Amino acid sequence: MEINDITYKVRGAIFEVYNNLGPGLLENVYEAALMKEFELIGLKAKNQLALPVTYKQYDIELGYRIDILVENKIIIEIKSVKALEDVHKKQLLTYLKLSGIEVGILVNFNVAFLKDKESIVRIVNN
Repeated sequence: MEINDITYKVRGAIFEVYNNLGPGLLENVYEAALMKEFELIGLKAKNQLALPVTYKQYDIELGYRIDILVENKIIIEIKSVKALEDVHKKQLLTYLKLSGIEVGILVNFNVAFLKDKESIVRIVNN
């Protein structure tokens, strides 16, 4: 399956979860619901994957975790905050660089209306 096809399905799953649960819940609730939705639509996903950090060929064990990895191709970073900040986008970009994954989606579920650019951001690791 092509990356754009997976991204399209992921976005659909995000909207489905938001439409069913609404805003204001904890991030782990949305994570669990997305995992179930991915299962229902036939996407392979893993959650809370350890993300190793290497510094000058040394492993640093800090406990960073990828919220969800879909089809081993897309990282989903879930937030439930007042507004997405630049630091959230940079965090996901760093996760993409550390993991070697090309595409990530940052989603903020704590909004009145789920809209592009304000609450769902696609980030590409060049």
